[in-house]
Amino acid sequence: MIDKKSVGIVGCGWVGKPLGKVLSSTFKVECFSRETTSDDSLFWQSDTIIIAINTKDNYLQTLQKIATLTAPSSNIILLSSISVYREFDFEVDESAVITKTGRQRDAEELMLGLRDKLVILRLGGLMGDDRISGKWKNVSTFTDGEVNYIHRDDVINIIKKILEKNIKSGIYNLVASKHPLRSEVHKKNSKTLGLKLGTFEGITHRVVSSTKIVKELNYTFLHPDPLEFWS
Repeated sequence: MIDKKSVGIVGCGWVGKPLGKVLSSTFKVECFSRETTSDDSLFWQSDTIIIAINTKDNYLQTLQKIATLTAPSSNIILLSSISVYREFDFEVDESAVITKTGRQRDAEELMLGLRDKLVILRLGGLMGDDRISGKWKNVSTFTDGEVNYIHRDDVINIIKKILEKNIKSGIYNLVASKHPLRSEVHKKNSKTLGLKLGTFEGITHRVVSSTKIVKELNYTFLHPDPLEFWS
């Protein structure tokens, strides 16, 4: 009997918890919250450590601690964000030269400087289940433009395939292949889910390409069209 490879997940939240549940059928999985990342040698010896935490509360210091505790032989997958592309207003991919700093960009640079076996996944707007585009508290005015959303099911599925293919390094955008206008998505959800429709002021044209991950994994999105995320 072949031993299952081990996966440690830091962050047992909206992505981390269901991710762990799916991966547990194939891998030996353990999940820590960011508050309980103690010096547990077995956890940090996992074949892969997945960092699925938000950027709040000493984010950079937490990443440095994780990188230090994780065994040199282990792979790390960092869930980052397409917010690193905020300076662009056109189609962009992983080859873009980013000049504006920010917490997420600083986090990527920190981890790249600390680890060689590092996969960075730049996630689009996380949607699906109870995260519904157009359903926001105390927000009624939106900027229109092509959306760069990703369904949680696809995030989990892509991470599973990355582990199965044993990809150890690289930067990848995780964004659904279709990019309808935000106003189109909100109007659809307003009609089908009974949400109050806000107003739209201005427009952006940032479209984040996921061609690289699609080609390398030969990947077909489970949910390619944000207009159908909640159908």
